[in-house]
Amino acid sequence: MTESPHAALDELELDALTELVNLGVGHAASNLRDMIGQQVFLSVPSVALIARQRAIDLLQTREPRKLVAVHQMFEGDINGRALLIFPETRSLELVRAVTSSDLPLEDIIELEQEALAEIGNIILNGCLSTIANLLLRTLRISLPEIIRGYSHDMFNLETPPEGGDVVLFVYINFVVRGRDVQGYIALLMDLPSVTALKQLLDDFIQRTAGDGNLANEARNRTG
Repeated sequence: MTESPHAALDELELDALTELVNLGVGHAASNLRDMIGQQVFLSVPSVALIARQRAIDLLQTREPRKLVAVHQMFEGDINGRALLIFPETRSLELVRAVTSSDLPLEDIIELEQEALAEIGNIILNGCLSTIANLLLRTLRISLPEIIRGYSHDMFNLETPPEGGDVVLFVYINFVVRGRDVQGYIALLMDLPSVTALKQLLDDFIQRTAGDGNLANEARNRTG
């Protein structure tokens, strides 16, 4: 869904973006599966392009308790911040899912920061790189950092760069080793970046229109 006037994508463009996000998350799941040697399922029940304040309110309603996020900045034709967000109470569960579940709790706690950063880097890089590749662009992506706080903290990070006026808000289901952990991917962009994204999506739609299937080009490019 989109919310005017902050969101500038029409229905076809949002459909194309949703397709790209799904392909990016699928690629990230494959990379994570290769790392841990276990089947990983990442699904995307919903994608929304919304104003930043709406994203704050939405996350606060769904997750009123403290959150933990992996944060990375991206730069290129589109600039912004990428966040992989989980409830802090589930972060140890996530770390257990991608490490040996036989490890004692004290070892899990010790590994948490490093493991979360690695998980976030794989998921965010896999997602962003796939989307950029399909849009025939490249992005420079910073090293991951862990941040903790509440909903408003996630979307009001200090500059530089500008925190963003618009949020691509992605709800994800993360399933590995029989554990089901819900989380969110949020891409914070300013309005010029959303305008640039709109043009790139229009170009992508034009390239794939003859195939009648937005995923055809994706399969050709990601192999």
